[in-house]
Amino acid sequence: MAKTIITCAVTGGIATPTMSDALPVTPESIGASAKEAADAGASILHLHTRNPKNGAPSGAVEHFDPFLPSLFSQTNAVLNLTTGGSPDMSVKDRLKAAQHYEPEMCSLNMGSINFALHPLADRYTDWKEDWEEPYLRGTEDNVFRNTFKDIREIATLLSPTGVRYEHECYDVGHLYNLKFCLDQGLFQAPIFVQFVMGVLGGIGADIDQLLHLKRTADRLFGSSYQWSVLAAGSQQMRLAAVAAQMGGHVRVGLEDSLFIERGKLARSNAEQVDKIRKILELQGNQIASPDEARAILGLKGKANTRIGAET
Repeated sequence: MAKTIITCAVTGGIATPTMSDALPVTPESIGASAKEAADAGASILHLHTRNPKNGAPSGAVEHFDPFLPSLFSQTNAVLNLTTGGSPDMSVKDRLKAAQHYEPEMCSLNMGSINFALHPLADRYTDWKEDWEEPYLRGTEDNVFRNTFKDIREIATLLSPTGVRYEHECYDVGHLYNLKFCLDQGLFQAPIFVQFVMGVLGGIGADIDQLLHLKRTADRLFGSSYQWSVLAAGSQQMRLAAVAAQMGGHVRVGLEDSLFIERGKLARSNAEQVDKIRKILELQGNQIASPDEARAILGLKGKANTRIGAET
């Protein structure tokens, strides 16, 4: 069996500071939490940043600068920068860091979606920051835009740098979008597909839907793809374990779930990485190192990014 890649999504643009004290929201805490996750066994770090003044999602290079170059020097993990940002960011703002740093990997959403977070607002009454509640409630009427034009423009800007993508597919139709873009020459096989499950507005997080996604991807991409699963919320560990048994890779992290088990908040990203690593090893999976992940995914190598130039 091929080795299994663990990705850790460190902070994201979904959870807000009120939801968990463990959520890293300053450059220092994001960098430290990412380093701990890498030390625990994550070979890829999926990275967003936040405004250090209030913890709001940000795409600004100056909010990546305090931790990204030092993280580059402190760990061998693949640094995978978001181009998704958060549902309320413009495509231009979401691309700034990826254009500046030219990383080995970037995430790339393969279709538009009503990325609905508004039910989360009903769980809280006291908020740490005044932006949190309107941000969450506003997603009821917000389309997270990723049109074919957006995808083409992102690929046109970033692909010449040699970046490879974590193609995030929130529903079956996004796989067909990706196939169309491949046929148009926007991307080159082999590709890395992230099945994003459990987000309200997208496909549900259950095994039947995972099988459906996998069968569809097999028909569309044959042997020319690698795949991974992230399950937002309570099914995070369960579907990750199943995906690894099926030959896929896995993603965990506080971006996708704030919990380590039902009703218990995770203490850190590293705690989640440690848990899934132990589960995978117990069921016979071998964990890929960062350099093995690079080989599996055909990445250009960390020396060929502009991140090291910032140290």
